[in-house]
Amino acid sequence: MKWGYPELLPWLLLLLPLAWLVMALARRHQQRLQRLIATELIPVLAPALDPRRLRRRNVLWLMAFSFAALSLARPQWGFQWQEVKRRGLDIVVVLDTSRSMLTQDIKPDRLQQAKWGIRDLVRKLKGDRIGLVTFAGSSFLECPLTMDYAAFLMTLDDVYVGIIPKGGTAIAQALRTAADSFKEETQADRAIVLITDGEDHEGNPLSLVGDLKKQNIRVYAVGVGTAEGELIPDDSGSGFVKDREGNVVKSALHEDVLGQLAIQTDGAYVRSAAGDFGLDRIFDEGIAQLKRDEQDGRMIKAHEDRFTWPLGLSILALAAEAALSRRKLREDAP
Repeated sequence: MKWGYPELLPWLLLLLPLAWLVMALARRHQQRLQRLIATELIPVLAPALDPRRLRRRNVLWLMAFSFAALSLARPQWGFQWQEVKRRGLDIVVVLDTSRSMLTQDIKPDRLQQAKWGIRDLVRKLKGDRIGLVTFAGSSFLECPLTMDYAAFLMTLDDVYVGIIPKGGTAIAQALRTAADSFKEETQADRAIVLITDGEDHEGNPLSLVGDLKKQNIRVYAVGVGTAEGELIPDDSGSGFVKDREGNVVKSALHEDVLGQLAIQTDGAYVRSAAGDFGLDRIFDEGIAQLKRDEQDGRMIKAHEDRFTWPLGLSILALAAEAALSRRKLREDAP
């Protein structure tokens, strides 16, 4: 048996103290009555006050309430196979994992803020597939396009600076890896969400604009960091990264290429900030408006709702209680 709203089941435990309270009040009422009238005189002076009948009515009321509450939890058993069509688009998140993403100009650091922002993005998806590409000096498809959001988030949790062994930042190669992950032909738009501080040491990302547009791929870029920048922590955690001359390296946000990528592919660019990473705006004002297409359907188990059974029992209990009350009135009539 399954439940449509299993979160309601714990509330059924409240029926136990409710039943105890009803019975305790009935017992207290009977004790007070016995203080005023002798027990043997109650049937003569107050024939309508039959303790056994009152107990039956209370039990029927509790049964009606219990079955009604049970029906709200939507009990289900049995199922039918149904084909479900998915209407959505494909989104690939391209996440920078170079050492500069450890910079703390956005607390606690750029990478952690990016992972939190991606989680917020996933909560907004309904029927869209999402994938993940990580990159530094090279790139790798960590999670192919999927509707299994839980699996995607598990992969995201395992991402760390250094997951790509080759140092540096190669945005162009990362975009190419992401574009290659869109394999199926579709009339729907496609989106790449590029999250990086904009530093690029290899290639020219703008050279890919033509290929991206041919594949209906729009780039939505999020610039992570501040224009002033900050020093990059080293492996020890107590010092900072230095160049070959021994000078500490400061990492700052480079927006030019990111903005041009977004504009030339009809996407959008936002700069992240503390408390507003920017992915909510990108989704609401950009990705949510894109053209979606009906994708291949899949067979799912559609469990049958059986809430009418406990609901019917609740109605029967109420009917029995009402019939019990009317019978008593007819018996007391002259």
